Amino acid sequence: MERIVSSVHSLQGEISVPGDKSISHRAVMIGAISNGVTEISGFLNAADPRSTLSCFQQLGIHYTIEKNTLFVHGKGLYGLHKPTSILDAGNSGTTIRLLSGILAGQNFSSTITGDQYLCRRPMKRIIEPLTAMGAQITAQENFTAPLTINGIYPLKAIDYKLPIASAQVKSAILFAGLYADGTTRVIETESSRNHTERMLGLRIEHINGATIISVNGGMQIPARQFLIPGDPSSAAFFIVAALIVPHSHVVIKNVGLNPTRTGFISILKKMNARLSVENEREIGGELIGDVVVQSSDLKTDMTVSGNIIPNIIDEIPILSVAAAFADGTFAVRDAADLRNKETDRIKAICHNLRKMGIDVEEYSDGFAFESKNNIIPNEFDSFDDHRIAMAFGIASLALKGESKVLNTECVGISFPEFWHTIELLQQ
Repeated sequence: MERIVSSVHSLQGEISVPGDKSISHRAVMIGAISNGVTEISGFLNAADPRSTLSCFQQLGIHYTIEKNTLFVHGKGLYGLHKPTSILDAGNSGTTIRLLSGILAGQNFSSTITGDQYLCRRPMKRIIEPLTAMGAQITAQENFTAPLTINGIYPLKAIDYKLPIASAQVKSAILFAGLYADGTTRVIETESSRNHTERMLGLRIEHINGATIISVNGGMQIPARQFLIPGDPSSAAFFIVAALIVPHSHVVIKNVGLNPTRTGFISILKKMNARLSVENEREIGGELIGDVVVQSSDLKTDMTVSGNIIPNIIDEIPILSVAAAFADGTFAVRDAADLRNKETDRIKAICHNLRKMGIDVEEYSDGFAFESKNNIIPNEFDSFDDHRIAMAFGIASLALKGESKVLNTECVGISFPEFWHTIELLQQ
């Protein structure tokens, strides 16, 4: 499906964005292995979290949805049963990687796969630590899905230092650690999303510049209520939209402000963004607030690299759009993992920026360009990647004329109401 997007004169209004995708996945997983019924308010009812729900349904977990609340009937750590068919994670890297950690500690074997794009994404990063814990995992020749996991109980507790900052790898090991004999520790020297350890209430220590997260095998998880904040990664698109479309004033309500997720806000502020956070408060252990944005004369001349990259990895496509409408140069380095997302996002960003008339230099781990005044509307390819589709849909709002975005149905992976939300702000 393709969508024609025309330039707009202003965006005005107050909106909410869907529930946080990362937290939605984890709430389902934790609910499934907890004791009792877990109540999840604000669950993101989009393709990726539905893949997680579907997999747990095949593993014997019952759930119901009433209005905007999901009820997951947990069976405890040892209540899952062998699926009768192959588990399908769809397009969701979070589903396949985190669920593999849980499957590694079961007393049955299972196979998990995904769509054509997920089956190209690297899985060696979880296979190695889970194998070290005793699981037997068979992958394809290049360490990709489908994965066949011969669960072992109990697993062996390990101390594992993450070679790269990755919340998915960290979470897979922590989930597996619930099924290990002893205490499993994950050591990270660069911070990554910390939702799993916060939601499980794990011990977190900061020693000599490293963060050590510990999980005790056999730890019982009580059922609880989760209130899921608005996804900051989804909010980022409308924050940038309000910045680059003239005469705009947008308020985005109840956005998650977890410090491991808001690096993009600090970058936009350095770009001279008129952006503030109001009504900050903590709900369910997560900081949330309302983000107020006004159109701005953005200025850049910056290189984004180093420790902040894991924090902003999902926002780099829309940050590149903001930079295209700014005055100055913009570069991203140390972001090679962008090539392992739903598509090769470095290639996709460079392709679409060039369509706007920008001269982009592409590197193995990023890209660089200088913004220019006469950027043009064009036909943009989503490469079936939801974040690329949304980023260049937003760019099209500020380009003078009419643009086309190809294969836009992929936005349903994380933000099914994306195009409707744009229409609301135009009214």
